[in-house]
Amino acid sequence: MELSPLYHNTRPDGELLPQEAAAFDLLEQLGIDYDRVSSEPADTMEKCAAVSEVLGMPICKNLFLCNRQKTQFYLLCMEPDKPFHTKDLSAQIGSARLSFAPEEKLWELLHCTPGSATILGLANDADHQVRLLMERGVYEAPFLSCHPCICTSSLKLKMSDVLAKLLPHTGHEVTVVDLPDE
Repeated sequence: MELSPLYHNTRPDGELLPQEAAAFDLLEQLGIDYDRVSSEPADTMEKCAAVSEVLGMPICKNLFLCNRQKTQFYLLCMEPDKPFHTKDLSAQIGSARLSFAPEEKLWELLHCTPGSATILGLANDADHQVRLLMERGVYEAPFLSCHPCICTSSLKLKMSDVLAKLLPHTGHEVTVVDLPDE
């Protein structure tokens, strides 16, 4: 996989997709510094492993989930190697059985495509229909990695900026969850 060098506070060259440009605009507006690497679409955790090496940290796994009725939506940010079992999470958040949310809801609520779900997409969720869940290891890390609403770039953000600047701006709160290692 071809990867760019690491860039600091620099957008990718060329014309950006609207949702990608909006993500970079938001980071600039909020004064959030970032490191960026561009690549072929890093839409699987296997592809993200190479990007992680350049960023100097693992890419966060972001899952867009919903309840059985598709009336409650969740963005789960978790460590990339941690297994995900719906029953472990469902009990902690008091939700009925969870599953992956439909692609059209991912676009409608976060303006992201499959493989690109990201905490930056919460800026598009003005009605706060998506509940943010963070696995404890991600929440307690000094940095968060994510895509800018498209999986051809990956970013490294300070977690302190995410918690003190990004989330207050979007109006979303974090629910910290504990997922077992096995």
